[in-house]
Amino acid sequence: MSQGFRITASTGIHKGDREYQQDQVMLVGHARVAGCLLGVVADGMGGRSGGRKASDQVMLTARQLFERYDPATDDAANLLRNVAAQAHLVIKLTAISAEEEPHSTIAAFVVNPAGDCHWLHVGDSRIYHFHRGRLIRRTLDHSYVQSLVERGEISEEQANSHPDSNILLGCLGTEAEPPLASHVVSQLQPGDVILACSDGVWHYFTDDELGAMLAALSPREAAEILIEKARTRARGAGDNLSLAIVSVAPLQS
Repeated sequence: MSQGFRITASTGIHKGDREYQQDQVMLVGHARVAGCLLGVVADGMGGRSGGRKASDQVMLTARQLFERYDPATDDAANLLRNVAAQAHLVIKLTAISAEEEPHSTIAAFVVNPAGDCHWLHVGDSRIYHFHRGRLIRRTLDHSYVQSLVERGEISEEQANSHPDSNILLGCLGTEAEPPLASHVVSQLQPGDVILACSDGVWHYFTDDELGAMLAALSPREAAEILIEKARTRARGAGDNLSLAIVSVAPLQS
């Protein structure tokens, strides 16, 4: 990155209390450009094979398109839109011959060498931007309960325990075109942390808890602690968990 910053990063993944793993997570540095990286979380749905095939396809598409990405000349927002659109199309086509309909969420971000960060999400996998423990911005789920929150019918706290909290209004692989919600952080600053995670992680924490842990711990330590605490709080009924964390610090820290 520019301006003498350094990046530390980590991923975490756990099957939770499910029989099989449908989440996928990836954090990869650019093969030719230092300081450029891609993070992706995908939460697959559609049975043992369907959900995993869908999240695998998100990872494959993201990796292929990122290999061709040039941060000097290409648009990161367009890259992320292409990843979502192409993965959506392939997942939808595979559903024609699949016994169970494969779908997936996506929460993906690109950090460029200049320090700008672009993100895109579909579904209820989230991306958070914290600065020194304070929430700056996060994605809003494409879900039924989020629509209730936005209409003022329930609170964020009530949404977490709502019986229909698993109903999505948008994801990859459906007949309808997925809603693509994007955001750009024009310049990451020292003390900034970007967190992408599936609902198996964020469901068990408040924004303040997430910010405090990300501010106090290294990305590797935070990934381990977040998974451990989520597993404990799930009390034997936890979903798959996946997360990617990127932290920005000054070179002299």
